[in-house]
Amino acid sequence: MIYTLTFNPSLDYIMHIDTLEIGKTNRSLKEEIYPGGKGFNVSTILQRLQIENTAFGFIAGFTGQEIKRRLLDRGFHLDLIELKEGNNRINIKLKGQQETEINANGPHISNLELNQLFEQLNQIQAGDSLILAGSIPTSLPHDLYEQIMKYLQNKDVQIIVDASKEVLRLVLYYHPFLIKPNLQELEEFFDKTIHSQEEIITYAKKLQELGATNVLVSLGKDGAILVTKDSIYYAPSAKGILINSVGSGDSMVAGFLAGYLKSNDYQEALHLGTACGGATAFSEDLAEFDKIQEVYQQIKIQQLY
Repeated sequence: MIYTLTFNPSLDYIMHIDTLEIGKTNRSLKEEIYPGGKGFNVSTILQRLQIENTAFGFIAGFTGQEIKRRLLDRGFHLDLIELKEGNNRINIKLKGQQETEINANGPHISNLELNQLFEQLNQIQAGDSLILAGSIPTSLPHDLYEQIMKYLQNKDVQIIVDASKEVLRLVLYYHPFLIKPNLQELEEFFDKTIHSQEEIITYAKKLQELGATNVLVSLGKDGAILVTKDSIYYAPSAKGILINSVGSGDSMVAGFLAGYLKSNDYQEALHLGTACGGATAFSEDLAEFDKIQEVYQQIKIQQLY
């Protein structure tokens, strides 16, 4: 079984505008509402790839109930903890000539409610996979991902971590199966400006030396590089019109894991992961299966080493 975890879900309220004029009344051209949260995004793509999975997460208030209602329509199993106080976030995303986001704070999660999560983690068995993605709410310990990996370290669970600098640094000791920094996050982690493909590979290998098993560096329009124990692969990006950057990285994570579990082959994992990421980038929302298949046919993976 694959499990995803979303600590700080949201309703994403997307407003399409021509231009944003600060200090004036702006009117949108159209609006959409989607359930947001990196773990939920991963679960959605896995479901569309016909991979069974369970989504853990915290919901609160009227927004939490709407998130739950919309997620149930997506078809994957939910095992959500309902918080006693507060409401989940409503994040505003303005799409015009540029994309602008205003992300709200999430509800407070108490120690009692956090303990409920650790009870849920006891469901996870050897051979299962867990995706830890996204930010940790300010009401929770900053080392929470590390605590979770420590809690599961004797269970032989494949854990994927998609997080930035300090959160990522803390989990490397527990040898995550995959980490997925983008280029900016890779630069921030090492406090270096990276200029070439060779430097990307060098710093990805340094992350392996620190504990990561596999390192997938997403490069946006320039594709992605995967560094495994034995090989290095490059995936060029697919050709298409960028419509939506939200959820593209989560889609890549989902596709990578789905591809690997189906084939036990890293090249296929990168192929499907890149296809899922590109398909979402070319869609209004998270990619549907047909779009993933279309983009998959465009991509040719190259083995560099």
